[in-house]
Amino acid sequence: MSGWWGGRWEESVLANWADALRRRLRGPVSLGLLFVTPAWSERTRGLLEILQLHARIPVLVGCTTSAGISEDQEYEGRGGFVLGLYCLPGARLQAVSVTQADVEAVQDPAEWPGRLRLEDPNPQGWLAFVDPLTMDVDSWLKSWNRAFSGLPVIGALAGADFRHHATQLFLNQSVLTEGGVLVSVGGQVELAGLVAQGCTPIGETWTLTRVEQNLIHQIGNQPAYEVLLATVQNLPLSEQQRLSGNLFIGLAADEYREEFRRGDFLVRNLLGVDPHTGILAVGALPRAGQTVQFQCRDAEAADAELRHQLRQLKQRLDRRMLYGSLLCVCNGRGRNLFGVSDHDARLVQSELGPVGLCGLFCNGEIGPVGRSNHIHGYTATLGVFTGSAEMDSFAAR
Repeated sequence: MSGWWGGRWEESVLANWADALRRRLRGPVSLGLLFVTPAWSERTRGLLEILQLHARIPVLVGCTTSAGISEDQEYEGRGGFVLGLYCLPGARLQAVSVTQADVEAVQDPAEWPGRLRLEDPNPQGWLAFVDPLTMDVDSWLKSWNRAFSGLPVIGALAGADFRHHATQLFLNQSVLTEGGVLVSVGGQVELAGLVAQGCTPIGETWTLTRVEQNLIHQIGNQPAYEVLLATVQNLPLSEQQRLSGNLFIGLAADEYREEFRRGDFLVRNLLGVDPHTGILAVGALPRAGQTVQFQCRDAEAADAELRHQLRQLKQRLDRRMLYGSLLCVCNGRGRNLFGVSDHDARLVQSELGPVGLCGLFCNGEIGPVGRSNHIHGYTATLGVFTGSAEMDSFAAR
């Protein structure tokens, strides 16, 4: 169950609102997620106390955001906060904080459970809300993937109040201004995730044959730019017109597939091209021998991919109980991409719902592609809490 508050600061009214939201939940609260816009950032310490007390939340986490999401609505351009309450029967949850000092101190990923004093040796997955201004998120995530191989991490890079150059993270009644907040999900509750990168593949798949750092020199033993140019020119004129400003590259996340399909590629920016040398600069560190495919990202592709991923997720979940969901949406989606409000939230409800949904717009999304978790841009990342059941593990996707 989730709710949006866009009113004024009135302590007694907020207390009654939190209590009423809790009473609508069918069972005791196990977890609370809170996402606060900058207009409320100076009130968060008092807000955390009121909400945790009156909604009776044992574990409360969250962060600042540019806009909140509740049920089937995305509250873009509006000041306030979203509170999500989850009843997760039989769940084992633990919330911890992580800092850049932890990232630098951990030399062996196996050190993470001891360093953070994690109680559950076998969690089902993780929620993560991280401050990109104070932590090397990429380094942390690479180490975390090795420490907890095969487990999904669903979350977001917190939105900043750029007037004060600061983000806020919430851990129960504490307001943190650095690092990250993590929640382990285990016991009789599983965390299923999807990442919709908003792209449709174009052309055929290729193999990288010469790479230097983030510079692709050759694809299929041809100058990389020539392959890109031929790919575009072989498309119908209408599809070529769609590519203006919307061309990306997809790097295969798992080379052990016999056939590559939508969602099998980690989509990254094309930073520049040099027609004279034939070199492409990309926002990643690809490797020789890796399979790639060019991608088109626009509203039509974003709608189609999210719809496709939701239907696949529904098949994976079969008829299991859904306890609620978390939706993390890039600031570049919403009205900016689709021209209308509420697109992603309503699509989740239409394909999976009705399901309790809470979420936020963010400066980067965290979620699984292939066998690992990555930082994404322009994506919609969804985490769904489900009852335990026989299912395909995340690692076996």
